[in-house]
Amino acid sequence: MSTRERTVFPERAPGWLRPALGVDARAVQERIGNRDADRFTQTTPPVRRESAVLVLFKGSSFKDGEVLLTHRSPTMRSHSGQIAFPGGRRDPEDATLVDVALREAWEETGLERASVTALEVWEQLHIRATGNPVSPVLAYWHSPGEVWAASPEETDDVFWYPLRELAEPKNRLLVGFGPWHGPAFYTNDYLVWGFTAGILATILEHAGWERTWDNNSVHDLHGALSRSRNNEKMF
Repeated sequence: MSTRERTVFPERAPGWLRPALGVDARAVQERIGNRDADRFTQTTPPVRRESAVLVLFKGSSFKDGEVLLTHRSPTMRSHSGQIAFPGGRRDPEDATLVDVALREAWEETGLERASVTALEVWEQLHIRATGNPVSPVLAYWHSPGEVWAASPEETDDVFWYPLRELAEPKNRLLVGFGPWHGPAFYTNDYLVWGFTAGILATILEHAGWERTWDNNSVHDLHGALSRSRNNEKMF
């Protein structure tokens, strides 16, 4: 395949970010699915419209590295109030999953496609509540510019969060409800949990950026959300 035909360029990742490449999607699925994870690997989930999210990093080292996050508007019908990566469903005009992630990021945050280098596309993950297939696209912002809440009806906050802060033990916890539990993070008084937190936690561990934290105590998810500014609809 020629360079022109390729959509991902892992060799263009800066040296500090290369340890984050090559994550096994099954490790993420286990984190976000717990007891339900097996039903996605042992059976064929219903055919649904594909989605992709953009996991975008910037910086010159881990010390100043950051990841792009958004807060979904509390008025949204699905995943309202959650912290998420930019992303959404595949449209007919999207030739690849990279196209999906970059188009959605532009619509939600104003991110210029030409400023981003896509590094790799993970195998599909499945959202625990719905089973919907989502492919994370890891990317690097090689020409930083400006991002903002370009689509307020979808996203009312767009921000970069330092990787060093994500790795801080005081910002990490396990949350759960019923038989389910999973990793979570405190960021800017938001609670990051579920799909997004599972990806971030796996990257931290895989890249060797993780620090020792309390991964034994499980905190009530509803209680943690009530103390955050997510403004999520309780389930």
